[in-house]
Amino acid sequence: METSQRILTPFQHRYLQGKLQESDLNPQLRQRIEIMLLADAGKTQGEICRQLGCSTATAGRWMLYAKAQMAHQYIDIPTGRPRTITEQYLQRLQELVQSSPAEQGYAFRRWTASWLSKHLAKELGITVSDRHISRLLRELGLSTLPQPAVPAPEISGSKIIIGNLVDASQPD
Repeated sequence: METSQRILTPFQHRYLQGKLQESDLNPQLRQRIEIMLLADAGKTQGEICRQLGCSTATAGRWMLYAKAQMAHQYIDIPTGRPRTITEQYLQRLQELVQSSPAEQGYAFRRWTASWLSKHLAKELGITVSDRHISRLLRELGLSTLPQPAVPAPEISGSKIIIGNLVDASQPD
């Protein structure tokens, strides 16, 4: 269902057409422009979604921007979810994982994702889930799990292997 009613001004239409010709345009920004131009051509939300393979929410949002005469601001509106994790947060997370919880006044001996999340929320005011903490640790190449002891090298010809001994004088 196409209508002849335009929603973009002639200036906005030319501006978006020109931007669409740029070869180094971010794919998300390109999609925004295409949605607004298709809406201006009278395409319905469903038709736009089928043609571009985007969600109805994305198409609807950018159709509304076009109708509100805000098409020229497509680049000013950030893409994706706002980032809550800062460089300071990541740096502090690394410092904490590499230190003992006792240094922060805790009674336990090693960090868990849950305790890291709670501590960083209290310290920096940024709350994230335990799962997100675990994901960040993996991305940083870190872990809260104790590192396995390196097995003793096997002596050639020996049939006896001694390993995993615990110091009896150290309480668990």
